[in-house]
Amino acid sequence: QAQLVESGGGLVQSGGSLRLSCVASGIIVSIYSMGWYRQAPGKQREWVVNISSGGITNYAPSVKGRFTIARDNAKNTVYLQMNSLKPEDTAVYYCNAARFGQVYWGQGTQVTVSS
Repeated sequence: QAQLVESGGGLVQSGGSLRLSCVASGIIVSIYSMGWYRQAPGKQREWVVNISSGGITNYAPSVKGRFTIARDNAKNTVYLQMNSLKPEDTAVYYCNAARFGQVYWGQGTQVTVSS
């Protein structure tokens, strides 16, 4: 049974940084497309970033240049380094794994950015 467990969220001031982690079990992250999504209160879940099995990264325009996704195959973990955080980045952040129609989600971690 695949499981994704996020951690690293918290409260940070505007301009600060956080690093989220997504530890996977039951799947091998290196062969999945791994991504991060977020959902702000009252809004739909939105895609933030993903890294393909081949290492190609794609970022939403709103986070490009501020967020960085990384994958540690040895630890079977994906990270999201978030810098220059803004209040509008406040959301629950979800880790996602996708491959050939199989999709898995983590339980989410709350990120709150105060102004």
